[in-house]
Amino acid sequence: MAGSLLCPADCRLRNVPSLVDITRMGQILSALGVKVERQGDTLEINACHLGQSTAPYDLVSQLRASFFAIGPLLARLGSARVPLPGGCAIGARPVDLHVRGLQAMGAEVHIEHGMVHAYVSGTGRQKLKGAKIYLDYPSVGATETLMMAATLAEGETTIENAAQEPEVTDLANFCRAMGAKIRGAGTNTIFISGVPSLHSVDYSIIPDRIESGTFLVAGAITHSEITLSPVVPDHLTAVIAKLRDIGAKVIAETPNCLRIVPDSIRATDIETLPYPGFPTDMQAPFMALLTLAEGDSVITETVFENRLGHVPELNRMGADIRIKGNNAIIRGVPMLSGAPVLATDLRASAALVLAALAADGKTTIQGLHHLDRGYENLEAKLRQLGVRLQRVQAEAEEEESAHDQSSITAISK
Repeated sequence: MAGSLLCPADCRLRNVPSLVDITRMGQILSALGVKVERQGDTLEINACHLGQSTAPYDLVSQLRASFFAIGPLLARLGSARVPLPGGCAIGARPVDLHVRGLQAMGAEVHIEHGMVHAYVSGTGRQKLKGAKIYLDYPSVGATETLMMAATLAEGETTIENAAQEPEVTDLANFCRAMGAKIRGAGTNTIFISGVPSLHSVDYSIIPDRIESGTFLVAGAITHSEITLSPVVPDHLTAVIAKLRDIGAKVIAETPNCLRIVPDSIRATDIETLPYPGFPTDMQAPFMALLTLAEGDSVITETVFENRLGHVPELNRMGADIRIKGNNAIIRGVPMLSGAPVLATDLRASAALVLAALAADGKTTIQGLHHLDRGYENLEAKLRQLGVRLQRVQAEAEEEESAHDQSSITAISK
């Protein structure tokens, strides 16, 4: 959606989920003068009249992904004012890599009072210049921001130690479909040759690998066979490897279809790493699964320092997990018990739902505003698989407050 700002014409995005974050990003684009319309799972975006370079604080503060707008705004308009981003409180996610990369491309960048102001100085509408950029860490956000900014820059930009996540490749393919010249996406070095302008596109985004992984874990934790489609198995290599390591069979039925055939759960050790390593977004769901494994497991979180907030909540359900630094030591238990729990972030909420599926008795999960940021209509999909659950709306005067106070009550089979 941020990439559509690069194009002064119609962009059609297909396979777009109905998520709170998608709605917020649409509101941010609208505030920048972009026309955004939705029909089913298709978004129609037209940034022809993009004229506003300042993103609104009240929206950006709720959504980290909104910071992606800074690169395209700078490339199109030569100026951008974007507040420092918000999102899940899972640790420090600084924007210094973004800033240093934009500075290498000739931008002046100042951060004052929580606002990042970037501009290309000179007379007339100045353009960014191609540059050689090395990222100290293979950040997905920095890689995507700089790649988008470079599409309209003068000359060639090289991004070394770039993130290799499938979402980076998908964004590069989207930009290429609009006429950008990008090669190397999906490797650790990306080359972008700037072009004068981009054109209209009709593009289908890739399936969500984290949602796919979450449902594979749902099958494993409930000892249920589940078939998923459409998925891209190559995007789930690390997750599939760990599922097989703990005893499950994961079978490719067709090139875009996976089936999990679970068995007894064995303990394993996991270390989260940038792609193609084990994804940090699957750490919490896998922890829920390993609470029921035979033996002791260790999960090491290396990407975000505050991403173990679900541990006390899983322990409330009878899990035996100890935290030591950035390690979670999980001693498998025979059974989890239903309990009232609170989701602390997006993936923690998914982990608690998974734990509730396997727990004895009723579990009530609060903090669903996190869940709704990353999972479309999860309740309906789980009900199709035989789960008994319902969403309970808390009484509140304001709709937003009510949304934050809603909860899921799940009763395991």
